[in-house]
Amino acid sequence: MPLALLALAIGAFGIGTTEFVIMGLLPEVAGDFGVSIPTAGLLVTGYALGVVIGAPLMTLLGTKVPRKRMLMLLMGLFIAGNLLSALAPAFAVMLIGRVVASLAHGAFFGIGSVVAAELVAPQKKAGAIAMMFTGLTVANVVGVPLGTLVGQHVGWRVTFGIVAALGVIGLAGIAKLVPELPRPEGVHLRHEVAAFKNAQVLLAMAMTVLGFGGVFAAITYIAPMMTHVAGFADGSVTWLLVLFGIGMVGGNLIGGKFADRALMPMLYVSLGALALVLALFTLTAHNKIAAAVTIALIGALGFATVPPLQKRVLDQAHGAPTLASAVNIGAFNLGNALSAWLGGLVISAGFGYTAPNWVGAVLAAAALVLAVLSAVLERRDAARATVVAAGAPSGRHAAVHH
Repeated sequence: MPLALLALAIGAFGIGTTEFVIMGLLPEVAGDFGVSIPTAGLLVTGYALGVVIGAPLMTLLGTKVPRKRMLMLLMGLFIAGNLLSALAPAFAVMLIGRVVASLAHGAFFGIGSVVAAELVAPQKKAGAIAMMFTGLTVANVVGVPLGTLVGQHVGWRVTFGIVAALGVIGLAGIAKLVPELPRPEGVHLRHEVAAFKNAQVLLAMAMTVLGFGGVFAAITYIAPMMTHVAGFADGSVTWLLVLFGIGMVGGNLIGGKFADRALMPMLYVSLGALALVLALFTLTAHNKIAAAVTIALIGALGFATVPPLQKRVLDQAHGAPTLASAVNIGAFNLGNALSAWLGGLVISAGFGYTAPNWVGAVLAAAALVLAVLSAVLERRDAARATVVAAGAPSGRHAAVHH
């Protein structure tokens, strides 16, 4: 794998840390600003919605900018948003800072996915994408737990200051290691937008929304769930997030490996197992050991879907993949926002801290249904194309003899 993938992984590490670290710090932030846990959950929802908006917006703004320069500009925006969060005097200001940082997220991973895929041979594209996303998953093993630990003992503001520093390192890495790649000739904005007329692209994005949304339904409220239901001490949330991150790293690498071999079967297995494990989490959340194992499985199964879903969008939007790739990253975060909101809704309705797990199970099961539908439609279209191709010569032959 090219060294440039390391630079992309470094940027992904910083972004992954700021995206996920807030989950372990919700009680601290809520207490500092005097808001409820569900209200503090808006910091997750707001970030996710910012990614949804920022992914197409920043990608479109960068259509005339070389990809390396655009990646550097996005990291600059990320740094500014995290500094604003660290210095926020009020909850609303912190929410704005989270949104500012999130605007860089979708376009960074979208453009980064295209760059990563261009750096390797066609049969290694999913593996290259997975390598970039390794930065995001490793953030959950190293960055998020350490950020949570620092936030709980020194203050959450220090955590976001450190995250901003990570952004500076990521910016330097991109400037040093990512090569200048020419923009493909003949690809214009209308070509990028035309990809969204493809039903398979839209189905893949819908799978992304629902499938990864299932993960966030449970993980957004992991701190109160584990402390109030499983009986863990507040400090235990740190190593529980480490388990989640280890699962993510393993699932991401496995997903990338098998997506290059059998993409759709990989999705069937991961989405089906994810729905089952999330449903079981409602029960296992009451036992410390079972809860810890389940958290690791959720991370593994959730991120096993990421490389195949991202590669499917790139494959279906061939020829003009940049905007579709970025919007699919937004789709991941649309699922995050939807599930975080639904999770807070069922908690506020009095169903308890384990109720979001059922929300996640239903979302993941719905994604599995869409995956099966997508495959059925693809086989039908392929069969029609075969019939047309086989019938065309005989039709011409008949016309000649007539």
